[in-house]
Amino acid sequence: MAVEKTLRVCEKGHTYYKSSECKSCPTCDKENKPESGFLSKLSSPARNALIHEGIDTLAKLSQYTEKEILNIHGIGPASMPPLRASLEEEGWSFKQS
Repeated sequence: MAVEKTLRVCEKGHTYYKSSECKSCPTCDKENKPESGFLSKLSSPARNALIHEGIDTLAKLSQYTEKEILNIHGIGPASMPPLRASLEEEGWSFKQS
């Protein structure tokens, strides 16, 4: 069964189709993607989820357990390896439960 996509327009006037309730505009997401840092290694939904939670630095990320991060809507198992690697590069890790 195919999911119906609806035409949407973002605040900046970009038009796009989405089948979910997610309000993020693909064009805006591409324009706002960081060029470096751990957030640049993530998919747009994962990056937006962390930013929405106020997790925009590795120091803040290290204050959470892996389970807590995985419980954030938009974060999936594929996001964990780049997050772990980014923390390890700086000598940090996720909080232990």
